[in-house]
Amino acid sequence: MDALIFANGEALDGPAVRQSFESLEDALIIAADGGALNAAYFGYTPAVVLGDLDSLQPADAERLEHGGTTILRYSAEKDETDLELALMYAAKQGVKRIVVVGGVGGRLDQTFANVYLLALSDLIERDVVLVAGNQTVRLLRPGRHMIHGAAGDTLSLIPLGGPALGVSTTGLQYPLHSEPLRFGQARGISNVLTSANAQIHFSTGLLLMIHTIGRA
Repeated sequence: MDALIFANGEALDGPAVRQSFESLEDALIIAADGGALNAAYFGYTPAVVLGDLDSLQPADAERLEHGGTTILRYSAEKDETDLELALMYAAKQGVKRIVVVGGVGGRLDQTFANVYLLALSDLIERDVVLVAGNQTVRLLRPGRHMIHGAAGDTLSLIPLGGPALGVSTTGLQYPLHSEPLRFGQARGISNVLTSANAQIHFSTGLLLMIHTIGRA
């Protein structure tokens, strides 16, 4: 089973979002608080809405609950964000793939925090992507990763928390050959796929991968 999580940021509809919907199988629909409104925008009714419900009108919550949606209410004085709770809930259901929509918005702190949630220990064995517009964001851990897209797509690799070492790539316009990408430098930005498939391999660190459909 997959999970589709709607966060309370901007919906940012686009080709990457629509492609992610098409790839889902038997998806569990989860909304983080006001993300239920984003779910409605895309034509989905969440099976579960969770959070402190400060972004969802009581009438909307009541309507969803009467329609069969499970509402899980949390105190506003909590350590986790609503999206973090939603991700942990999905992980506990045993899903292997999670798509997050609405994780980007006007607040830069929230956007950064949502991207950093991809590093949660509960998600290590799961394929988790954050999609917005024509972009897909994924956190890569050491190993070999296949990238599927189209020639001309933009691919950026950003190290998190320290350097990513031994980075090698194929199928990109500017290849790397067992080289470091250092935290704080922008060397991995705006590479370009030269074919429908590319490959990334590295030995140490974490890489945030942003795949943009077409030229950014």
